[in-house]
Amino acid sequence: MKKSILAVILLAISLIASGCLTESGEQIITVQKKVEDQNSYEDFNTVTEKSQVQKAIAIIENANFENSKIEMARYADYQFQFQSKNNREGKIATYLLWVSSTGENIEIVTESENNNYVTLPKKDSEDLYEILTGEELTN
Repeated sequence: MKKSILAVILLAISLIASGCLTESGEQIITVQKKVEDQNSYEDFNTVTEKSQVQKAIAIIENANFENSKIEMARYADYQFQFQSKNNREGKIATYLLWVSSTGENIEIVTESENNNYVTLPKKDSEDLYEILTGEELTN
């Protein structure tokens, strides 16, 4: 009896350690960077750290997006998507990101029929940029 309980516990620990029992709602962020002088993007970063993903989601959810058909003067510097770990093809939304001309803020446009737009406050810009790129936002 003790051996079978020990075997079940060891099996459960190994499944958890190998990632087979992940939360069904876990998300990741995929980030692509603009290829210079082109309107195309290449894979740049994948954010999997749960606390960073949650912080990025909170920044986006709390942003004061405006419903605007704004036309940007140049192609976005980055684009990113929130995805479920279990279904990498099920993108929730695509966001286009520009670093402002002052380098202090980031501007985001949702890639949807509404084209919602926001300029994030400096602190949110710094935090989100670092989460997405692993680099500090320079001004």
